Amino acid sequence: MSTPNSSSRIRYHKRSPTGLTKSDQASLDPKIVSLWEKCAVNENNDKENFQRSFVRHVTTTLARSVYNIDNFSAYQATAHTVRDQLIKQWNETQQSHTEADPKRVYYLSLEFLLGRSLDNALLNLGLKENFGEGVKDLGFRMEDVLDEEVDAALGNGGLGRLAACYMDSLASLDYPAWGYGLRYTYGIFQQRLNDGYQVEFPDYWLNFDNPWELPRLDVTVDVQFGGSVNKYTDEDGRVRHVWEGNDVIKAVAYDVPIPGYGTKNCINIRLWSSKPKRQFDLGRFNAGEYEQAVQEQMQAENITAVLYPNDNHMVGKELRLKQQYFWVAASLHDIVRRFIKTGKPWSKFPDQVAIQLNDTHPTLAIVELQRILVDLEGLKWDEAWDIVTRTFAFTNHTILPEAMEKWPVPMVAYLLPRHMQIIFDVNLFFLQKVEKLFPDDRDLLAKLSIIEEATPQFVRMAHLAIVGSHQVNGVAELHSNLIKTTIFKDFVKFYGSEKFTNVTNGITPRRWLHQANPKLGDLITEVLGSKNWLKDLSSLNQLEKFADDKEFKKQWVTVKRSNKVRLAEYIKTHTGVVVNPNALFDIQVKRIHEYKRQFMNILSVIHRYNSLKKMSSEERCDVVKRVIIFGGKAAPGYYIAKLVIKLINSVAEVVNKDESIDDTLKVVFIPDYNVSVAEIIIPASDISQHISTAGTEASGTSNMKFVLNGGLILGTVDGANIEIHEEIGDDNIFMFGNLADQVEDLRHAHRYRNVPIDPALQEVINDIESGHFGDSRIFSPLINTLTIGKDYYLISDDFGSYLSAQNLVDEAYKNQDDWTRKSILCTARMGKFSSDRAIKEYANRIWNAKPCST
Repeated sequence: MSTPNSSSRIRYHKRSPTGLTKSDQASLDPKIVSLWEKCAVNENNDKENFQRSFVRHVTTTLARSVYNIDNFSAYQATAHTVRDQLIKQWNETQQSHTEADPKRVYYLSLEFLLGRSLDNALLNLGLKENFGEGVKDLGFRMEDVLDEEVDAALGNGGLGRLAACYMDSLASLDYPAWGYGLRYTYGIFQQRLNDGYQVEFPDYWLNFDNPWELPRLDVTVDVQFGGSVNKYTDEDGRVRHVWEGNDVIKAVAYDVPIPGYGTKNCINIRLWSSKPKRQFDLGRFNAGEYEQAVQEQMQAENITAVLYPNDNHMVGKELRLKQQYFWVAASLHDIVRRFIKTGKPWSKFPDQVAIQLNDTHPTLAIVELQRILVDLEGLKWDEAWDIVTRTFAFTNHTILPEAMEKWPVPMVAYLLPRHMQIIFDVNLFFLQKVEKLFPDDRDLLAKLSIIEEATPQFVRMAHLAIVGSHQVNGVAELHSNLIKTTIFKDFVKFYGSEKFTNVTNGITPRRWLHQANPKLGDLITEVLGSKNWLKDLSSLNQLEKFADDKEFKKQWVTVKRSNKVRLAEYIKTHTGVVVNPNALFDIQVKRIHEYKRQFMNILSVIHRYNSLKKMSSEERCDVVKRVIIFGGKAAPGYYIAKLVIKLINSVAEVVNKDESIDDTLKVVFIPDYNVSVAEIIIPASDISQHISTAGTEASGTSNMKFVLNGGLILGTVDGANIEIHEEIGDDNIFMFGNLADQVEDLRHAHRYRNVPIDPALQEVINDIESGHFGDSRIFSPLINTLTIGKDYYLISDDFGSYLSAQNLVDEAYKNQDDWTRKSILCTARMGKFSSDRAIKEYANRIWNAKPCST
């Protein structure tokens, strides 16, 4: 047998982390390409092919058989079968984008709250009907299979869910985009209740093979920390810097395919996992130093161990800072590598790359790109900074001063010495421009400075994000106006208002109606004649002509009641409380925080309960029955928020056991609120509460989800409530409370004028202090926020109008025919709040990006 001469061999294949260009493809032997295409036979997505793939995965991937398979194994086999379809589309999409070389969008978010992936993939790929029948024939119900999936614990609340909705829209609208985040070993935490208190447990969501991620163990980036910065003079006489880090952590890539709806476009979220550069110190192990032998591994893996490590102490702060830099450094390395392969000059970088900073968490990416361009690629400072500022855009999500990230300068200098030098230089050059324009305004310099002069100094990350970005946007009209008149008003003075814009948040109707509320989705599709509304939500306005149609209203009510029955069953299973599906379902589910005012809600529940107790049984017959449902997690270190949860559960225990009021009032706290639970809760709502103190909620997206599903809002004039109000009309929403421009005057009055508490609220406080709901000493810190704390979130000021709005809700609900009409009109007028609309606004006004079909 002869051996071919090595010099005559053709280079057939090579590994490329970013795909093959056309010139790369030319090096492949055409015979191999032809054979490859012949072998890659496309399987039809019919029932029989699904079943063949399902059985193959059961027997080969899972090493099981028909005799030892359960629902979870069926889920895994189904998921792997669907993943096969996803990977095929993902490969085609990435290769298409590599060849077309369009401008790409990179969305940097510390959270991606994806929820479950199987149902979403089945619906987006159009496979649910065939695959559902295939599963049934094999002895399983698709509903049971879907329930086996564990939520991906990659986020906490609205920030992460918004990122997930935006990735869905980017894929569905054919934009070439990548998301970048962290692959947390543990999510935020599992919430359980113990004697009414929140108790946190680890959320180890990766305790089985995750079919929705593709490990890229060969795609790694070395990320360094600490060390020192050395100077040298290059051959052109320029002073250059070299950063030599002490500690090196390896970032390993895991890819999560994101399918678009009604398109072959399948984009990607790349998540980074931290691993040690050296896995194991064998010498120490052999010397009997077992713990020290694995110490490096543990320290490295801590970086991506937990979403938001508690930063109530310096060790936690340092870990969070390391987490943020680790993430952006690995992501920038990936983005830059992809650009370099195109062979274009660096001046074209902003024409090829748009990077969106989702809040301040990824702001160090600005500094990292400047370091890469100046230190590694040799660009001049001004040339590099021009590229940086034309590349980045910044989304602000809050006006709360306490939520503005800042890091101690000594900590940044210790962990990232070169970055601290760059930040000082960026700040100096920026303030020199400010001083030139406003030479006599030293106060303005202090207000705009990236460095806060304190002991120690701090790096203001929001300021750095503004200075390093070409566009800053808020997420609702009120919020965007407030940031220009409050927290960033001094930047408007320098830059002008053109740099600051608004992109109102949106939600994906594919997840939040089609998937979460399939019966309503089917009804809408039936009356509209197609599923086009899933990619053009404005077409829901055609439902308005059915708002007075008796048969359609009857169908609408049937769907709503079935959703309420489903939620009632969930509540009974997970809390033991039996609720009446015919009652008004009054829901507030979101992160527990003082500004969101769950405290005011439960205080009003006590007021309602006391009012019911004073009524005769005949009077109670005329009262609208209510089930008041809470859900949400409090940050582990947020003592007051955790006390609110305790008070809710203490009130629930008293109310739910009081037989004298029958089932006129029930109170429920649903533990461990997440995306999958939201998909059960939201379609069942009659009224949902969005009652933040005016001017504190940037936007909110849960309000959009509730209204899209035909639920009415009880809310303050805050965030996206305002724009929802404008769209759905006065008759279909219940608004109350003081306005944002009144808040500061009211707070001033509380601080200096001894404003009395609302009498109805004082009665409720007295009831709590009497011990009616348990040991009153437990709740003293909560009561103190209203008294000693001067009621910062203005519960007393809004309590009267809040109770009046509740009464209006009761009266309106008595007329079920009119309530159903309101519900239909709410859904019909929600077209504006699609995440597709929001993404188009980002693409056209901020990113200058175009769709690129596969």
